[in-house]
Amino acid sequence: MVLDWKVSVDVNAATSHGIKVARIPSDITGNAASCAEMAIYLMLGLLRKQNEMKIAVEQKRLGEPIGDTLLEKTVFILGYGNIGIELAKRLRPFGVKIVATKRSWAPNIDSRDKFNGFLKENPGDALVDKKGIHQDMYEMARIADIVVCCLRQDNETVGIVDQKFLSSMKKGALLVNIARGGLLNYEAVFHHLESGHLGGLGIDVAWTEPFNPADPILKFPNVLITPHVAGVTEPSYRSMAKVVGDVALKLHTGSTLTGLEFVN
Repeated sequence: MVLDWKVSVDVNAATSHGIKVARIPSDITGNAASCAEMAIYLMLGLLRKQNEMKIAVEQKRLGEPIGDTLLEKTVFILGYGNIGIELAKRLRPFGVKIVATKRSWAPNIDSRDKFNGFLKENPGDALVDKKGIHQDMYEMARIADIVVCCLRQDNETVGIVDQKFLSSMKKGALLVNIARGGLLNYEAVFHHLESGHLGGLGIDVAWTEPFNPADPILKFPNVLITPHVAGVTEPSYRSMAKVVGDVALKLHTGSTLTGLEFVN
C-alpha cells in the first residue's frame, strides 16, 4: 500500500494484518516543487492585483492597477517541510526575507550522512533568515508581509489560522494556502477580509471541495482561488507514478526500502 500515510492509513492496523505501507516523499517526486511554484503564482497574483487587472482589460484601461512586488518583503513559511524548502529556494532570487516555523529544527534520520553515518542539518535550513517553532508563529505573523501555509493537516493544526493568528498579522498582509483547506478558519478569514485587515487571500485548497463558486468569500476582489491543482503538473505526475511503481515492485519482491520510503 503506497499512500499519503500520515492522513490515510492506520499503520498499526495495517502492520497487524501483515500489510506493508510506504510513503511517497514530495521532495523526490516533484510535487513539492510544483506546489512551491503555485504559492509564488498566488503571491504574485495578489501583489499585482490579478482580478483588478482583468477588469481593467475589459474596460480598456491601461497602466492600472498599481501593483506591488515581492522585493524586500518578509515571507513567513508556516510549516517548513519539503514544500516550504522548495518555496524558500524559489523565493531567494526575489530578494525577500524568509522566516519559518516547524516543530523542530533538529537534524533527523532523513538527513543522515550516507558515508559517515552522522546526522547533519538540512541544507534547506540555511535559506531561512529567522527560525522558530510552532509556538513562535504569532511573533512571525506580526513581522510578515505574506504568510504561506505549508502545514500538514492533523488534529493539532486544524483551524490553526484562526482569529488570534489573523489578528497577529500586519494590517494589509497577504495569506496564501497551498496545503489543506482545514488549516484556515473560514469565519475568521472572512471577517478579516471584510474588515480590510487581511490584504488578500490566495488559496489552492478550500474548506469544502469542490469549492462552491457562489461562496460569498469570492465577492472580495483580493481573493484568488485555484481548483486544488498545485501539485497537478505533468512532471510531478510522471515522477509520482514512477516512484509508486518502484516502491510497489520493491514491496512485492521483498527488497529493502530506503529511509525516505519506509513506514512499516
